[in-house]
Amino acid sequence: MIKAIGASLGIAIGRALVISEQMVEIKEGKVLDSELELARLNTALEQAIIQLEKISEDVKEKLGSEKSEIFEAHLMMLQDPEFIGSIQKKITESKFNAEYSLQTVSEETAAIFELMENEYMTERAADIRDVSKRVLNILMGIKSASIAEIQDECILIARDLTPSDTAQIDKTKILAFVTEIGGKTSHTSIIARSLELPAVVGAGGATDEIKDGDLIIVDGEEGIIIINPNEKDLSDYELKRKEFFELKNQLLKYATMESITLDGKVVELAANIGSIEDLDSVLKNGAEAIGLFRTEFLYMSKNALPTEQEQFEAYKAVVQKMSGKPVIIRTLDIGGDKELDYLPMDKEMNPFLGYRAIRLCLDRTDIFITQLRALVRASAYGKLKIMFPMISNLQELKMAKKILEQCKIDLKSEGIVFDDNLEVGIMIEIPSAALISDILAKEVDFFSIGTNDLIQYTTAVDRMNEKISYLYDFYHPGVLRLIKTVIDNGHKAGIMVGMCGEMAGDTKLIPLLLGFGLDEFSMSASSILRARKTVTNSSYENCMKLVEPVLTFGDSDEIKNFIEINVKA
Repeated sequence: MIKAIGASLGIAIGRALVISEQMVEIKEGKVLDSELELARLNTALEQAIIQLEKISEDVKEKLGSEKSEIFEAHLMMLQDPEFIGSIQKKITESKFNAEYSLQTVSEETAAIFELMENEYMTERAADIRDVSKRVLNILMGIKSASIAEIQDECILIARDLTPSDTAQIDKTKILAFVTEIGGKTSHTSIIARSLELPAVVGAGGATDEIKDGDLIIVDGEEGIIIINPNEKDLSDYELKRKEFFELKNQLLKYATMESITLDGKVVELAANIGSIEDLDSVLKNGAEAIGLFRTEFLYMSKNALPTEQEQFEAYKAVVQKMSGKPVIIRTLDIGGDKELDYLPMDKEMNPFLGYRAIRLCLDRTDIFITQLRALVRASAYGKLKIMFPMISNLQELKMAKKILEQCKIDLKSEGIVFDDNLEVGIMIEIPSAALISDILAKEVDFFSIGTNDLIQYTTAVDRMNEKISYLYDFYHPGVLRLIKTVIDNGHKAGIMVGMCGEMAGDTKLIPLLLGFGLDEFSMSASSILRARKTVTNSSYENCMKLVEPVLTFGDSDEIKNFIEINVKA
């Protein structure tokens, strides 16, 4: 048994599929028969094209055309006569083997693209390496570990899954995730919750202990993985899984209820999404708004920066599908644990404290303006709100607002209609912003507290590091005091204060957050019904009574125990 971090609720029982990266060294080698080597290369290219065509069709059918575009771009590369011709020339003229010829030409071509001043051409380097790796794997007989190619039901075991990996997930095939790294608020965990798949993260050594084909049980609540369970374990967990689905069905009655406490306090329960594909779950679970649209996943599904029109169509589709309900769209938040292959950035010692989010956007105003124009245009089709991430000071906020205002002026001069009352807010996720939230509140229409980063910055705990995950604490008194400060300062300025971090969906903490006066709770769609059950069975008066004592405690265990004992409907 492996005990790790429960990241997404649910029980899964199935066969393991272990994805492990094979380190392969390509050595220079000469061949006697170049015609035979050309035939090997052509066969590998044909197989790669067949693989990519199937992946592209499957992804388009299940996840939409947007997410299949990267594979279509890879197909074009494998049919590019200049690129393929250079590899063939290495084989025929220099008598190098196919593997070395492919690797050499691939790296030379990628390096040339990286040096070009044209941004689009620079972005092709990552695609060249990616597609070349596929052909190399075929040449060397290495089974490709593409998630999109999984055909049978399985539980996925990996060291880590990037957001782009999970973009290919087929819920009908993947029963659960297990990763060796990550925490409860890592992006793998967040995506697992949005897909409503059980997940366990921070399971160090899982890819060594679990073998392909092992029967395993994954308990996404307790963070337990049982390898090759006995009959009793199987029986117990089959029952537990049945009870989980029964409870899930019982919660459906809350989908159409108002989010209102027993004594009449009304709040808004919203959902966090990464793409339009998430909206079916959002609507099924009765979300009253989108509290966070993570636009970076739109960028991650592309093999180049999305155009203004592509972004406009995506944002427009989301606000239209929400039929007038509020949709808060966060501007690009790349950096930290989220990277774009086609937008290379210098390696940093502390990427979570570095060149990311609003800092990148204020530097790369070309990228920022393209997104802002698309957002403003989409505001004509619903109740769209714009939110800037990672604001740490007043200067950044004013700069971002100035660029936004210029976009609106330009669009108006072009005769483009948009919402003149478009609301603008910021994420409060840096302690410096929380401490000057009284000043920042005068400049915006709303706050959304991003607890995922606020906790790690306040406590100096990397939320991706499973070794210190026990220090990443929703109940830390310092974190709770900052949250209360932000809510109070927002309300004094007359603005709405929400929360879009994973903490917002924690049913044990919701009563305290209600007592703090939080207006909006935004979470994974799969958490909404449990949250609404908690809200509708809570007394706001009793929740307010928790606040004063909690703020006097200096220990998170004291706070947990106090809330548990004193929460009453």
